[in-house]
Amino acid sequence: MFAIARKEAIQLVRDSRSMILAFLLPMLLILVFGFAITLDVRNIRLAVLDESMTPESRHLVDAFEESGYFSVERYLDRHGEADELLVGGRVTAVLVIPPAFAADLAAEGTARVQLLLDGSDANTATIALNYADAISHDFSSDVLPDWRTARRSISPELRVWYNETLESRNMIVPGLIAVLMSIIAAMLTSLTIAREWERGTMEQLAATPVHRVEVIVGKLMPYVGIGLVDVALATLVGVFLFDVPLRGSVSLLFAMTFLFLLGALGFGIFLSAVLKSQVLAIQASIMVTYLPAMLLSGFIYAIANMPPFLQVVSYAIPARYFITITRGIFLKGVGIETLWGSALGLAVYAVIGLGLALHAFRKELA
Repeated sequence: MFAIARKEAIQLVRDSRSMILAFLLPMLLILVFGFAITLDVRNIRLAVLDESMTPESRHLVDAFEESGYFSVERYLDRHGEADELLVGGRVTAVLVIPPAFAADLAAEGTARVQLLLDGSDANTATIALNYADAISHDFSSDVLPDWRTARRSISPELRVWYNETLESRNMIVPGLIAVLMSIIAAMLTSLTIAREWERGTMEQLAATPVHRVEVIVGKLMPYVGIGLVDVALATLVGVFLFDVPLRGSVSLLFAMTFLFLLGALGFGIFLSAVLKSQVLAIQASIMVTYLPAMLLSGFIYAIANMPPFLQVVSYAIPARYFITITRGIFLKGVGIETLWGSALGLAVYAVIGLGLALHAFRKELA
């Protein structure tokens, strides 16, 4: 078994493409994805049609701009310009302040304004609407007398736990580690058995007295080490470059990573043994790991918001369990007593992945 592991490690070191795939690609992807994927909406381009032209209306516009979420791009002179800017995509929102804004505010304590939003990007429009509502509430508290703002009997004080600043990178980076390991692990081992067939060395392997279990485990060992190193580097990048908090147990993180890698690497060997072609194996590994891990694991889209059928399908996606574990360890600092369900899912995945690899691999040349 250790001889097989040594042989696989030597082949891996001599193959520059595999080394790039093993070490350079994960770091490159986590940097690109970590900076590029964000759910935070800032600098929303705003146009203003101020028909009131009063200190109160200017105060409202300043409140939008000083919030840090809106950036006033231009002031409009007529209503027709709003449609032109929104259709052309030059602004995301248009704030319309009517002529009687200041008078209504002084007389009745309430005043209407209009916010036109480009709904072609529903996510940005929804978030911008929530931002505008919060800004308007704060503006009312600043402008109106205390006796008018005190009519509410309940004054909620909100506190967000685990991700206090609501930074999306704190959610993205731990999940990204799971997604990248899903892809890289399967891609790496999808080349192993296929490489033996294409290079004509399967005959030599078949002639040895090594049991197929020893072949599979021996071939897995170098890649398990590589996967653990990749997760360690990704964790360091997340903590020190992206300022993601790591509140939980590092040893638990690596124990769960080990379970996940066994399943993912075993599944890659299964594809390699079945397809016997490096090109086909690596294409298949991307298809069956990348898209499900990105779309059905809860990485970006909440599983609870998916159709019931896809929610059921997501239970078959190993990245779902690993993402729950990484986010729980990074952000919540929870232990195995909370994560045991996801840990059990990874254990089942490891058994299935290794079982498929052992079932598919044969030392016979037929």
